[in-house]
Amino acid sequence: MYSEKPLALNRDEGRRLLEAARSRNVRLGCAPDTFMGAALQTARRVLDAGELGRPVAAAAFMLCRGHESWHPSPDFFYQAGGGPVFDMGPYYLAALVSLLGPVSRVTAMAQTSFPERVITTEARKGEKIAVQTPTHVAALLQFACETTCTFTMSFDVWDHQLPPIEVYGVDGTLSLPDPNNFGGAVRMRPATGKTWRRLNATHGYEDNSRGVGLADMARAIQSGRPHRASGEMAFHVLDVTQALYESAEQGRHVDVASRCEKPDRMPQGLSFGQVED
Repeated sequence: MYSEKPLALNRDEGRRLLEAARSRNVRLGCAPDTFMGAALQTARRVLDAGELGRPVAAAAFMLCRGHESWHPSPDFFYQAGGGPVFDMGPYYLAALVSLLGPVSRVTAMAQTSFPERVITTEARKGEKIAVQTPTHVAALLQFACETTCTFTMSFDVWDHQLPPIEVYGVDGTLSLPDPNNFGGAVRMRPATGKTWRRLNATHGYEDNSRGVGLADMARAIQSGRPHRASGEMAFHVLDVTQALYESAEQGRHVDVASRCEKPDRMPQGLSFGQVED
């Protein structure tokens, strides 16, 4: 089974999916698979090689003005199970987990900045949407490796100049592109230098390659290895998402009980369509 993201809308639904897959001895995979692309895999190689040193902190920002200006039917983005964390958060959380490993604790604040949204696409222009979910979430994520990440997801911001993802290491800073894409510029500023340099991509899949996670799962079944876009990783992302909302509602730190393994790095030198050497 291979699912679109998110794996489910709450932990209980997610657990039932994991248990159903295990009881039937079948694989469960889930989008996103963009962390398997050239940009995130190049960054992962830098971290694995120790070129950044110990990662002490990170930051992730997804800030936009929502979807009512372009989507023909944007209502569901503002209902329960929508909002920026469920919609776009999986790309950022999967990217961070693929680089840093699992999250152990979160702290969050959430708000609904506008009780209504006005659709501006032609077919339904002028219709109003009642907003039923938080549209701006500002959080801190603590990873099991003790890295702390500033994490902000918003449908309330017109524009910004913040990076999609940065990782701050003892020996430098790594700046990453939008994890909703497979490629993009990966830049590093080493502690010993004064300028940023763009890193050459060390891995394939720079272009839109959605479905590579499913292809990887199929090959993993054949070869008997773990697949990268796993149900366990998707459940962990879901667990973190629910913990963020719980933290915001309860005004406290929330521990994240689930854990997952960092997915194996993709091999270098793969041609399009390949997922193994």
